[in-house]
Amino acid sequence: MSKIAFLFPGQGSQYVGMAKDLFDNSVEAKEMIKTADEALGVNLSYIMFNGPEEELKQTEFTQPAIFLHSVVLASLIRTLRPDAVAGHSLGEYSALVSAGVIQFYEAIKLVRQRGLAMQYAGTVMKGTMAAIVGLKPDEVDTACKEASDVGIVQCANFNSPGQIVISGSVDGVHKAMELCKLKGAKLVKELVVSGAFHSPLMEPATDRLANALEQTNFYDARIPVYTNVTAKPVTDKNKIKKLLLEQLNAPVRWEEIIFNMSDDGIDEFYEIGPGKVLQGLVKRINPNAKCFGIDTYKDVYNYI
Repeated sequence: MSKIAFLFPGQGSQYVGMAKDLFDNSVEAKEMIKTADEALGVNLSYIMFNGPEEELKQTEFTQPAIFLHSVVLASLIRTLRPDAVAGHSLGEYSALVSAGVIQFYEAIKLVRQRGLAMQYAGTVMKGTMAAIVGLKPDEVDTACKEASDVGIVQCANFNSPGQIVISGSVDGVHKAMELCKLKGAKLVKELVVSGAFHSPLMEPATDRLANALEQTNFYDARIPVYTNVTAKPVTDKNKIKKLLLEQLNAPVRWEEIIFNMSDDGIDEFYEIGPGKVLQGLVKRINPNAKCFGIDTYKDVYNYI
């Protein structure tokens, strides 16, 4: 019998018009989206449905928008029961709701605070990120260490074999990019981001997020949550809360997460939320895995 995992996307998967068809076709989705607007005191749904794209791309709106889209979908397909969950960076919060660790109403407020905290950190400590394709993790790590004499830089996302994202100060990242090119990287591309996520430059966000986490009720997970920081399954609520704080500055070990899930017998992966990024990563990590995407109401309809 197949074992399935729900995977939840992170920042960068948003698009104008996201979740509009869910709102229009499902009473439950409409109520959840209205509840989110009320909880935040922000007309988030208007930004999601209508844009403008520049506003939707602001971290303080992007994060709750992707989270909301994802948890609404997970709620609509709840008859499809996952054996485990994971989320990429921000997506970990969607995974926690799916596993019963945080209640939706509290989680949407927590995610908004995380977005605000990270946006704040990005303005206080300017940084950038870059994608490196075609090098091994130790080669990229070495480039980051060699570049650290000009600024902070470290591996931020181990996404799939040969695809790593680095993060840090502008000078540090630019120097590491040059070194990765010299080491034979196939592609080196700076990303358009509002901060150096998953690096020490997120430190100004730590106190703010810690405060928001303390004000949120956590429960032990009903099913294992494979966390970004350890890539291992966790169910203990206190450990999960601690790891969420560490996640701000620590790398996302996505490749290891999918390897570990596969080793634990999971063979069907469902990306729940906007876009198809995670399906592509899973296929590169484990070509034998079955991958599915649930993004629109039409997708939902196939599973209810």
